[in-house]
Amino acid sequence: MHSLKRIPVGLEDFKEIIDKGYYFVDKTLLIKDILDGNSKVSLVTRPRRFGKTLNMSMIQRFFEKTEENNAYLFEGLKITSEDKKYLDHQGKYPVITVSLKSMKQSSYEYAFSEWKNNVIREFIRHTDVLSSEEILPYERKRVEAVIADEADDVVYFTALRFLSECLKKYYKKNVILLVDEYDVPLENAYFCGFYDKMTDLVRSVLESVLKTNPSLEFAVLTGCLRISKESIFTGLNNLGVYPITESRLSEYYGFTQDEVEKMAEEFDLLERLPEMKKWYNGYIFGQTEIYNPWSIVQYMASANGGNKIPCKPYWINTSSNSIIHQLISQSDEKTKKKIEELMAGKSIKAPVNENTVYSDINVNKEDIWSFLLFTGYLKQVDSEFKNLRTYSEMVIPNLEVMTVYGQTVMNWFDDMIIKERTPELLCAFIEEDTQKVQSEINRWLRKSISFYDSAENFYHGFLLGALLGNDEYEIKSNRENGDGRTDITICEFQTRRLGIVIEIKIAGSFHELDKMCDEALMQIEERQYGEQLLEDCYEKVIKYGIAFCGKSCKIKTGKSLSCC
Repeated sequence: MHSLKRIPVGLEDFKEIIDKGYYFVDKTLLIKDILDGNSKVSLVTRPRRFGKTLNMSMIQRFFEKTEENNAYLFEGLKITSEDKKYLDHQGKYPVITVSLKSMKQSSYEYAFSEWKNNVIREFIRHTDVLSSEEILPYERKRVEAVIADEADDVVYFTALRFLSECLKKYYKKNVILLVDEYDVPLENAYFCGFYDKMTDLVRSVLESVLKTNPSLEFAVLTGCLRISKESIFTGLNNLGVYPITESRLSEYYGFTQDEVEKMAEEFDLLERLPEMKKWYNGYIFGQTEIYNPWSIVQYMASANGGNKIPCKPYWINTSSNSIIHQLISQSDEKTKKKIEELMAGKSIKAPVNENTVYSDINVNKEDIWSFLLFTGYLKQVDSEFKNLRTYSEMVIPNLEVMTVYGQTVMNWFDDMIIKERTPELLCAFIEEDTQKVQSEINRWLRKSISFYDSAENFYHGFLLGALLGNDEYEIKSNRENGDGRTDITICEFQTRRLGIVIEIKIAGSFHELDKMCDEALMQIEERQYGEQLLEDCYEKVIKYGIAFCGKSCKIKTGKSLSCC
């Protein structure tokens, strides 16, 4: 029997999820851990789509003082079973909440305009307070200028500090500040070319509201990375940072094994757990095994109701995956080797730098592996402290993330072939210059990032792409021909003077390349791939057997056919 609850696909508002009866994975003990912490400012870094925004919404609904009592939202949830001292904080504080995830514009000017919109929306949310008698006339003028978008730019740099002072004056209570995805504009600015300006903006905003602010009770910030090198958090003596390598708060972002099992049972999907584990599990936060919550929710929503659909990638489509594109397209031989090891299911070892920043991204320096670890593209399976540094053994977490690497490698390789495609390869096939064909193919393979090298379709697609682009010859793939399917045929279709038949085989080792070429030629003969071209009035048919192994290939020609 299927659950009456609905799965909250894409919903990030805690109140909406509870009010509308959606299934909720209870993370409310995060509130207890925040109250038990010793940090004035807590920075939680997690990969994108791991529940940061929903948790911020939950924190806001718990602490914020509003006309409507929100206590009912937490009825039956874990936090209500804790000591009364935690519930004494419920609904007692003014809350400022801003999200920077929308600041992904193509220029600094547009991004700053979006920052102003964020500020304006939060001021409007507190209009009743800001228009009250507790706010002095000169303060109300400043409020009006901010809301009307008529204030000087510098006012928007310090607007959150000013708002916190106004709210404290009205409520007689310190303010809780929530800043979601604080580093999204920094990542965007790095790839768009205005990183320094955006760093100055984020630093000014956070310094203003977080540093020596007597109106602040505590603050929670989320992001993917801890950006400290640019002094964004300078002077914050009571900053607690909780990255994926720390055990504290580890179970609150993403789904644990128990949570996924409970959810699967609720929606009659227990039999799909092994497949879900291979695709969406594999993250380790602290010592906690974590599933990707975005992908689990998406998959369960699709499979709920008895749909026997296979798992597929969901998380990879929520971002441009720009860093993986850089990693693949700009890597040197040393970096390529590590990518190949990862994609073969092996681990790599590299030093971990928790202060990795976007401005230091260089795919051929060791910090790139830390960046991939903290953003969810790798996971840590072991670590050791050596020579005053922490070294981590890292692997690709699961099949879903492996798909990111695989698709990116294929797209890059296709682009490279199109960019470097020359008529020389086709000419060499036509002239039966096997040494030239072999040399040209091996040159391209050496540039590639080796993965799925045992899959014939990889080499088939590569060779097909390298041959396309000549108007005089028709290149066909898997054409019905004789007794079976030819891998590739090349036909001079105007005068029908020449046809070429190519059969591809995969060798298990370099020493088997000769043998597999012979098998390819034997298949062409036995299945009469060339005879059909003769029947179609081609004057001459050339046969090629090509064998691949890793980044090596061997080519042999068979006895040509002629209509004469």
